[in-house]
Amino acid sequence: MATKENSAPTDAESIQKTVNAVLDAVARTAPDVRSGLPGRRIAVEGKNPSGEEQKAADVYADELLCERIGSISNVGVYASEERASGVDVGTGLSVCVDPLDGSSNLEPNAAMGTIVAIYDDDLPASGRDIVAAAYVLYGATTTMIVARANKETVTEYVIHDTGDYQVVREELTLPEDPSVYGFGGRVPHWVEEFEEYVSEIESDPSMKLRYGGAMIGDVNQVLTYGGVFGYPTLTNASEGKLRVQFEGYPVGYILEKAGGASSDGRQSLLDVEKDDLHARTPVYVGNEELIDDLEAALADRY
Repeated sequence: MATKENSAPTDAESIQKTVNAVLDAVARTAPDVRSGLPGRRIAVEGKNPSGEEQKAADVYADELLCERIGSISNVGVYASEERASGVDVGTGLSVCVDPLDGSSNLEPNAAMGTIVAIYDDDLPASGRDIVAAAYVLYGATTTMIVARANKETVTEYVIHDTGDYQVVREELTLPEDPSVYGFGGRVPHWVEEFEEYVSEIESDPSMKLRYGGAMIGDVNQVLTYGGVFGYPTLTNASEGKLRVQFEGYPVGYILEKAGGASSDGRQSLLDVEKDDLHARTPVYVGNEELIDDLEAALADRY
């Protein structure tokens, strides 16, 4: 890893300079991650800290991002879904990364992504400590969605093969008329109240199912068309599957900045409090009225 000065951000301007450097590193790394996927579809020995099978591509993306983000001045800790604990890389902001969200989609060659959350606090941090969140989507094109604390809107960029990126949509907001939905977990493990909520969604002829096996791809459908995505509380996993530091907080932050809402079933995802780096939480994001209906449906459980 390249050497750097160990100086922590001291004001909003220096924090945003560091945020910009992290986003530049993520964009610059995205073409390398994408081009490195062929030949890395196989599983490697061992599992990640959440007990999930690791693909060679997971490890490859994690190592690239750790090297490049960890070399940025004013980044103090790099943490990843693929590592049991954060890597101390200096003094400053904490960066949490899901290097390759949806890596199980490698075999069917479906959408995947990279998720990044930048916190102005030690880890595990709170959702209210986020100063920026972003995700890269490896689809037909490579795009990056970014939300920042110093801006009230969300921006979409296209990332070129060179790692350069340019704005394609500014002030990105959820459409007022939602039209898509997608829910994770096995249906036999859904709780009764959630199953009833889903039945109401499915009874609306304007709503279409969109579920692709990579959370960030499904969230991007919601951001594009309006709707709701959820990985719910389950009868065999009350906290669901998704990690709050790496997935719940950043996705909730982005959707709320885009005029939508987020929830763990009773409160904003940004207000969820967990004391473990790899803690899980139910995740629901989408148009505000759909999330309000979801919380009302689950109210008796809480």
